[in-house]
Amino acid sequence: MLPYTKFFLKNGLEVIVHEDHGSKIAVFNLLYKVGSRNEKPGKTGLAHFFEHLMFGSSANVPVFDRELERVGGACNAFTSPDITNYYITIPAANLETAFWLESDRMLQLTLSEKTIENQRKVVMEEYKQRYLNQPYGDVFHHLRDLAFTTHPYRWPTIGQNLEDIINYTQEDVWEFYQAHYRPDNAVLVVAGAVTAGEVERLAKKWFEPIPNQSKASDSIPAEPTQLTKRTKTVEAPVPTDALYKAYKMPAKLANGYLEADLVTDIIGFGKSSLLEQTLVKNGKLFAAVGAYVLGSVDPGLLIFSGKMENGVKAEEAENALDAVVSNFLTSEISENMLEKVKNQGEAMKTYESIQLINRAMNLANYAQLGSPDLYFGEFNKKSKIKGDEIMTWANRLIREENSSVLYYKSVPA
Repeated sequence: MLPYTKFFLKNGLEVIVHEDHGSKIAVFNLLYKVGSRNEKPGKTGLAHFFEHLMFGSSANVPVFDRELERVGGACNAFTSPDITNYYITIPAANLETAFWLESDRMLQLTLSEKTIENQRKVVMEEYKQRYLNQPYGDVFHHLRDLAFTTHPYRWPTIGQNLEDIINYTQEDVWEFYQAHYRPDNAVLVVAGAVTAGEVERLAKKWFEPIPNQSKASDSIPAEPTQLTKRTKTVEAPVPTDALYKAYKMPAKLANGYLEADLVTDIIGFGKSSLLEQTLVKNGKLFAAVGAYVLGSVDPGLLIFSGKMENGVKAEEAENALDAVVSNFLTSEISENMLEKVKNQGEAMKTYESIQLINRAMNLANYAQLGSPDLYFGEFNKKSKIKGDEIMTWANRLIREENSSVLYYKSVPA
């Protein structure tokens, strides 16, 4: 277990403290329960846009990064379909600076027209460089839009298109801030050379005065059951054809999620995996291949993906992939294979727990899912899953009528 203490402020902010006095560093991790799944069509990308806005100025902080660097701190953030996470690493002796900075931008972020326009330019440039001008950069724009028809997972966190980013109004931005950046919609984890008493004192001093603007959350539309295979062909000047085949799968905490995760570990993780050995090492069609799950709060995707060798068509590669997967679905998982995959998972969890920042992020992430205890609870549950249970779920999920296939075709520039 990962030791922690937890309490709530009067305004609903959940605070978790993980003490580790092995160094003089503290990690301040503030997670907001908002991602691209909380956006509306025509206003996509706002969660990611807001990640940028948060590093501007607030009422008492002219430049966020500069104030943090003065006390030896460093910061960063990321946005996913489900959350937005801000984290600071700082000498424990200067921890209060992190409380001051984060509480000020939670309460009174500067959302001037100048700030919004500056960040709009930055995000638009990021969109062009990372998604439009990179080979295969827009894969998940196409794959998500193909696999989902109703749920907001149908667009990536950067936004569905440039037009949405261009058309944000100051009112849109302000409404998003008020709706999601509030104490009862956040989880704060403080880890490192700290004490629970010190963190509670600082949390009450800096965060408890922030009023709770609690609002009824907009309902997120459920994705209807998929009944037929979907396909899409995209042509672009990329080095070779690529294939992405996605299957709908259960949500992060639902029955079947862990089994689906194990399916991809067994069939597509690492150089010794079934897909790698069959299709790359001993095959002539794939240059690279793998399998993974997206790990979504709501029902998400189990994905097989690969890049083809020169001149090989994505459709031909799909037939070879299907043959390997079909053989897998009619086989049994050996005890040795299952133990190997579970041992790999245990090693990865041990490795990631070495870093303080990873522990803080995991506590925050599982707290927003329901409880920090889920971090090890999920691992323990996964370690007890049997081979036949994995195969039952594999055959339930990996069906043609449950698939969405993107053929990414190479054409001359």
